[in-house]
Amino acid sequence: MPEESTTPDLEGLVRRSYEAANRRDLDQVLSYFAPDAVWDLSLMGMGAFEGLAAVRQFCEDWWGGYEQYEIEPEEILDLGNGITFAVISQSGRPVGSNGLVGLRYRAVQECAHGVYVRITNYLDIDEARAAAERLAEGRV
Repeated sequence: MPEESTTPDLEGLVRRSYEAANRRDLDQVLSYFAPDAVWDLSLMGMGAFEGLAAVRQFCEDWWGGYEQYEIEPEEILDLGNGITFAVISQSGRPVGSNGLVGLRYRAVQECAHGVYVRITNYLDIDEARAAAERLAEGRV
């Protein structure tokens, strides 16, 4: 019988978390976060959210602003040592609107034991890639 890998599939983790977000399955989304995880959106002007309660509240507030919402990972890279880099596109129709809005950003996910411990979102792709590569190289 082949041995099962003890290395988590981090690309799969990232993809599954975005699929759950598309379903607005908040409990499933939160299952991918450590209890003390940080989701840092400060580089996008939205602050940082520490712990599951804060992440939950952010998601509820964000999703609550949209009648339709879709998030699509364009690229997901496992850089090693628990670090992933993703290019993400979001689109949605705000509540009470007929028009669509969109946002494209980069996410650097730090994982430990198969869950997110920190996510930092960036608008600048070069800044995000450099940060992700530094993290991957610096982690043991």
